[in-house]
This record gives sequence, structure tokens and C-alpha cells, in this order.
Amino acid sequence: MATGKSKSAELRARLNHPIVDSDGHLLEFLPVLTEYVQKAGGAQAVKDFRTGFRTTYLNFDWYRQSQQERREQWSRRPPFYMVPARNTLDLATGLFPNLLHERIDEFGFDYAVLYPTMGLHPPMFANDEIRRLGCRALNDYYADLFQEYGDRMTPAAAIPMHTPAEAIAELDYAVGRRGLKVVMLPSYVKRPIAAAKSFPQAARYAFRLDTYGIDSEYDYDPVWAKCQELGVAATFHSPGEGMGWRTSISNFVYNHIGHFAAAGEGIAKSLFMGGVTRRFPKMKFLFLEGGVGWARSLLWDLLGHWEKRNVNEVTRYDPRAVNREMLSELYRRYGGKLWRDNVAGREAAQFGTNVEDPATIDEFAACAIENREDVVRRFVPNFYFGCEADDPVTSAAFDAKRNPFGVRLNAVFGSDIGHFDVPDMSEVALEAYEMVERGMITQDDFRDFVFTNPVRLWTALNPQFFKGTPVEGAAAKLMG
Repeated sequence: MATGKSKSAELRARLNHPIVDSDGHLLEFLPVLTEYVQKAGGAQAVKDFRTGFRTTYLNFDWYRQSQQERREQWSRRPPFYMVPARNTLDLATGLFPNLLHERIDEFGFDYAVLYPTMGLHPPMFANDEIRRLGCRALNDYYADLFQEYGDRMTPAAAIPMHTPAEAIAELDYAVGRRGLKVVMLPSYVKRPIAAAKSFPQAARYAFRLDTYGIDSEYDYDPVWAKCQELGVAATFHSPGEGMGWRTSISNFVYNHIGHFAAAGEGIAKSLFMGGVTRRFPKMKFLFLEGGVGWARSLLWDLLGHWEKRNVNEVTRYDPRAVNREMLSELYRRYGGKLWRDNVAGREAAQFGTNVEDPATIDEFAACAIENREDVVRRFVPNFYFGCEADDPVTSAAFDAKRNPFGVRLNAVFGSDIGHFDVPDMSEVALEAYEMVERGMITQDDFRDFVFTNPVRLWTALNPQFFKGTPVEGAAAKLMG
């Protein structure tokens, strides 16, 4: 059902390099997906699967509650109007891979990596059995659906991460048996706080986020090792709605703004501080749909904190180092209205007298940072950042003058087709190119954004990723 030459297609014709979309979306066709869930776990599984999605992520209870009940229970305003409903052709394109395959040239894309919609939301898989069979059903659904269209697109497998064992089992199945070559891991796992067991009504509010790198319930190194063995990058696309400052009971936009970036920062910071990028220097991690602004800020923050709080510098702040005689004299001379004869001589006590265990004060020990350059080396080569076409902050990735050590961050183009962010799929590539037209980035920067960085990401562990696709020749030439 080709609709003619689009402006995005005309743009692609002018470029001397492919455009790779690293974050499009398909919408699950629920009547058929239900068949896969039933095959995986029976009729009860279908009921539990629907209930989990509706009550946990969509929060259907919100619609049945009065305003007072919403306030008393602090029920988060759920997402609504999330698909391009008015553009029926685009809506159908999000549902049917063969239609997307037919239209992909219209969008100006040479190749697309597509993420599930239902699989983005780990809360729907809170129950052990439903989580595992839900991921299995989604992966079978997408593997079957895309068999014929691998020359232009590939789906991402949904991988559960409550335990390393379940993650490894599904990685082996989805990649090893079903042949999927992209995997999506949740950015976090909600763990109940033990102290909340005495207050069952408050249990849903009392949780911590396990981000696998630091303070984790398990050792997730076997998962990263399995990813490397199977040749897949670890990609993350979890929502941050419903946590922290994103819990408004009345305003979805308030909850939505910045939520992917918040989830991305949480897992990236954990992987870095937990030493994962040190132990797995070849691994690639992709954080989707949050842009790159938070990443630049995080890199600067890590550098700044290491400079002030590395194991050699942090002892400067040990209260035992205070010159008490000098502080007492200064107190007498300058205390003014604070002066009290009965407290004189105890001025330093307010700064604490706790003696820290020397084994715990090196908070950069896991990532083995010895100098500023190490911070950059443990961060830049391993991390990639999915940026949408309408995000002008993407230009920061290529701003070597303002980035530490003149680095360029690995921004990759993600169209987000299939969701409300893209009212017209045929214009998204053109929208991304507006950064060039406005002088925000150069032609070379755009090439890196839509081609070089994606190719390096996807081929780092799987050199054959683009084999049999229109990108194959250009990717081989790029990678030498």
C-alpha cells in the first residue's frame, strides 16, 4: 500500500549513507497475542496476563475511583491516548509488519529495530509465572511475525530480569533458539522492602529498585557474559513513570516528561559504579528514548565526584582532620551571637565523629578508576543513547567543545514510530534532519547519528547483524 514519494524518502535519496532506525515500535495485535499467551500457560494465564497489564501499568482502578479515593491511595494518573489513532494507516503500520515492510522506503529507513509495546512495562510481569510465560509468548509472537521481513527490520526480545537464571534461560531461548538478534532488558526490578511486611496495605509503595550493578539482590555478571556469548547488546527501554516525582494523580504529562531519561540514568549509573563496564569492556548498553542530555550531565557528574571523592581525596573531609584549636580560636573571635561560653571547645563536635571503615570509603573501587581518563574510558565506549527525531538536545552528543575531553557521545536515532510521539511516520526522518538545517549539527554528525553509531552498536558483538540487508555493504565498508 505504497503512498508515493515522501519528503523523508527524498531526503534519503540525497544522502550517501543509510538510515538505521534503532527504536521503532510495533503494537501487539491482542487477539493473536492472546493465542500465544494461552499456548504458553493456558486460559488462566491469559486472564492473569490481562489483569497484570491493566491493573499495574494501565492502572485501570484510577478510572473507578473518586477524586478523594485517588488522593487517599495516591493513584497515579495512567497513560492515555498513546497511539496515532487519527492516522489509521500509521496505526495499522504499527500493527502489521508486512505493511511496515511495504512502507519502510517511504519513511526513508534502510533498516529498523523494533521494540514491543507491552514488553516495555516490567510491572506487568511482577508475578513469576506470568512474567516468564508473558515474555515467552511475546518472543514467540514476534519471532513468528517477523520471519519473512528480516531484510528490513528485526524485533527485540523481551527478557525478564528478576533473577539471572530466568534472564539466561530466556536469552538462550529467544536468541539461541528463535534467532532474535536484539534483546530488551528491564532497566530495574522492583524489590519489596522487608520492613514493609508488617504493613501489607503499604506494600505497593514500599519497594526499592534493583539496577543490577550496585546493591543488587544477585550477581548479574552471568547475564552480561551470556549476552556477549550470544552476540547481543543489552538494551533498556523501561518507563520511569510512577516513581519519584512522577506520581501525579491528575496529570499524565507531568508523569511522562523525563521518565525514560530517569530510568536510563539509574541503570547506567549502576552499571558504571558497579564496575560492569570495567569487567565487560566489550559489552554495549543502549538506553532508549531518554535522549542524551542526561548522559552528558551524568558523565560530568561522575568526573566531578571522582575528583572530590576518590579514595585519596575523600579523607580531606574526615572530621578528625579539623584543627580544633584553630576552630576554637576562630569561634571566639567571630562567633558573635553564636558565642556560648558553655559550649566553647566543642565546636568541631557538630561535624560528627563517626569513623568510617577504610574498606568502604573507596566508592569507585568496583570500576577501578585511577584518573579522569578512566572515567571516560569506562563510560563512552560502552554506552549508547537512543534519541528521538524531535529532540534538539541530541546535538549535545556531538558538542566536543563542551563534552569532557572533547568526546562525542554515542547518540543513535530512534524514530518511536507506532506511538503518539510520531503523528506522521513519513516525516520522522525529515524531522531528525532539521538539526542539520538549523545548524545544530553537521552533515557528518547526522551520518554518525543515523548510521555510524547504530552500525557500531549492533555489529560490536555480532559482525553479521546487517547481513542480507540493504545496510550490509555500507556497514562492512565502515567496519573495515
